[in-house]
Amino acid sequence: MPTRDIIVVGTSAGGVEALSRLVEGLPGGLPAALFVVCHLGGGVRSRLPEILSRRGRLPASHAREGEPIHPGHIYVAPPDYHVQLSPGAMHLSRGPRENRHRPAIDPLFRSAARLYGRRVVGVVLTGSLADGAGGLLAVRAAGGVAVIQDPAEAFAAGMPQTARDIAGADYVVPLAEIAPLLVRLVREPLADLGGGPMSDPLERLPERIKADMAAQLADGRHGQLSTYTCPDCGGSMWQVDERELTRFRCHTGHIYYAENLLAEQSEALEAALWTAVRIFKEKTVLGRQLAALTRERGEENAAVRFEEDAQLAERYAALIQEHVLGAGPPGSRSNGGSEETNVPVPPPAAAASGGR
Repeated sequence: MPTRDIIVVGTSAGGVEALSRLVEGLPGGLPAALFVVCHLGGGVRSRLPEILSRRGRLPASHAREGEPIHPGHIYVAPPDYHVQLSPGAMHLSRGPRENRHRPAIDPLFRSAARLYGRRVVGVVLTGSLADGAGGLLAVRAAGGVAVIQDPAEAFAAGMPQTARDIAGADYVVPLAEIAPLLVRLVREPLADLGGGPMSDPLERLPERIKADMAAQLADGRHGQLSTYTCPDCGGSMWQVDERELTRFRCHTGHIYYAENLLAEQSEALEAALWTAVRIFKEKTVLGRQLAALTRERGEENAAVRFEEDAQLAERYAALIQEHVLGAGPPGSRSNGGSEETNVPVPPPAAAASGGR
């Protein structure tokens, strides 16, 4: 008989301590897999799996691309990667930030709800702002159970309070009571899974966006909101409803002929590329500065990591400057040279390991 064997947990401010206290109450061999998103800044090495493994009876590790799901294990989202569930496995993505975060809570919760429905228990712990509310809404819509830490005792009440107000909750309990509650929910049999797959409105939007882009390409949005933004103010632009001229107007009043808009986009693109070159070059210098400083302190592992980041940034800068902008430095092979230009990007599986 099916059970609730997928537990997704989201937290932010105060989350490390909250997660540590939660896992202390979970027994070894729990017949469910736990997936954890705790907001961390990009580029920060996470030791959360080590902390959770020491504090509880369940082993914890960073999630890896394509890794199979096993019960009795805690999978932690690695820094700068969203984690989403696929059938029997995990998928890591460096897709756009959600709610200003990567990893974000909502992508994990949505994917769990979409695939596993009533088998999911969604848990929102301490944190600021609102990430997790939309994901918990999806969990409940799919028939899963929503558990929220009592905002009154949370280190930061924003996330649990917003989740409770927007998504509602099946249980609002103090942190000390969540682990026993999860054990009970996991061990309760589900008599009938019922229902069909969950359809999340947010995940239907890509098809709508694709259709709008296709209509714009076919010049089919006369008198409607276009897919372009104003170069002057960044506002949305409407396409003027006329056949003789292709013109656009934003809501603040800036007007562009299509040819002028294209020229503005070209200039903005070149400026953005030069900005990218500048940032990559600055990152190269800063990375090597940090590598030298940490090496002086005897921290060789950190020095190697900083040096690798600097080398990658240097190659990205060269790639853009020489082969996109066509403005390589003297002596470069930007005009038909055969020098290897492929820039290796660490695969998610390697980046998720957390070790260097």
